[in-house]
Amino acid sequence: MTTIRLQNTKTRKREDFIPIDPKNVRMYVCGPTVYDRAHIGNARPVIVFDVLYRLLRHVYGADHVTYVRNFTDVDDKINARAAESGRTIQEITDETTQWYLDDMRAVGAMDPDEMPRATQYIPQMVTMIEDLIAKGFAYPDGAGHVLFSVNSYPKYGALSGRSTDDMIAGARVEIADNKRDPMDFVLWKPSDADQPGWDSPWGRGRPGWHIECSAMAKDLLGDTFDIHGGGNDLMFPHHENEIAQSCCASGHAEDGEGFANYWLHNEMLQVEGKKMSKSLGNFFTVRDLLDQGVPGEVIRFVFLQTHYRKPMDWTAEKATAAKRELYRWREHLTGVAPSLPHQSIVDAIADDINTSQAMYELRVRFLNWMQSLQSDRLVSQKEEAEFLASAQLLGLLTDERAEWFVNDFDFAWHIDKFFKLRDQAKEIKDYSKVDAFKSALLEAGVEVRMSKTGVELDAGPDFDASKLEGLL
Repeated sequence: MTTIRLQNTKTRKREDFIPIDPKNVRMYVCGPTVYDRAHIGNARPVIVFDVLYRLLRHVYGADHVTYVRNFTDVDDKINARAAESGRTIQEITDETTQWYLDDMRAVGAMDPDEMPRATQYIPQMVTMIEDLIAKGFAYPDGAGHVLFSVNSYPKYGALSGRSTDDMIAGARVEIADNKRDPMDFVLWKPSDADQPGWDSPWGRGRPGWHIECSAMAKDLLGDTFDIHGGGNDLMFPHHENEIAQSCCASGHAEDGEGFANYWLHNEMLQVEGKKMSKSLGNFFTVRDLLDQGVPGEVIRFVFLQTHYRKPMDWTAEKATAAKRELYRWREHLTGVAPSLPHQSIVDAIADDINTSQAMYELRVRFLNWMQSLQSDRLVSQKEEAEFLASAQLLGLLTDERAEWFVNDFDFAWHIDKFFKLRDQAKEIKDYSKVDAFKSALLEAGVEVRMSKTGVELDAGPDFDASKLEGLL
């Protein structure tokens, strides 16, 4: 069996992955707060852990892996959006949850096995909070809040490695009266008449953010499970607080064991070399890219070329190059069914989700397949089946993501003809046909521009292949 090795944030070591139960491998990844469209950076953990999910299913069997990714559908940002728009909270969360699912499916992510909404698990949260109070790890303030006592958990800060001073300076704690310690964080808070709320022993209120994931993970995966993932911006305070709550509730307050055995965190994303920011004009959503004609498969391809623990830079140039390479791969597919992925691709992903190495190995498989086309038909089919299976292990070249290729076929065929005409023109020193064809492309809505690598042509939003009929 393939050995999977993962960089465990908890131990700061690369470790062999040994599941608690190989027949029931369990993974939890923090999902979105649903009040708006997912921006491009939100797609990174989705793609990273989708690749790991595919690997786990390949190694242990699809029926032996449970992947949970939650929706936070009770939050002050949602309340504010409802107040601004005049719409109900339910309308907003239902709509944005579906937006998220549609956009993540567009970039090739499989749906997790479980996608719980926080509001479906309020009773479990109340029960966990009651248990923490009974064990002395949490306290009500008498004004409708319940707070977790950080000093009661000696291992607090072990995941992020932060000192108490650093944690206080960087904490995103919610304001609550009567804290015993500045680091104490909210488990439950009161709701006024205009806010969503549920009955509890401490009055009508709603949960704090951190308790939601602890309660959902416990209910769906048990006190202890295998992998917990998310962006490194969640390491503190969210994941630190999850560990504290869950370990104290399950009887591991002293040793800090239990809950998740392996913690994985992906790095953040930049755009054109700069931090994504609305003030810089480089902030955009996944849907923005899709609406601009960037296929979801291209977005995924770009992401896979950078290791998940390294900062990633999204650029238009990378997207253009990715689209060309994907097109070249897809246009050679003959309909042969996938077989098994090549072991080199499996090994690369198993080496701490090294998708950049896996993409290199995938290109090698493609070249081998292209070479085999010149030799033996059966060998070629075997190479194609293996290449396709390898690509699909990374979530590429799936039938579900083929629509953009079909739609782009007319455009790509004419572009190929353009470059062939240009090569011929160079030989005979006559560019009249090239110039005429270029004018026709412009008339048909093709964008023609010069770059460092030469001429670039892209189908604009008004591209009309019918205007090129009969040209050649």
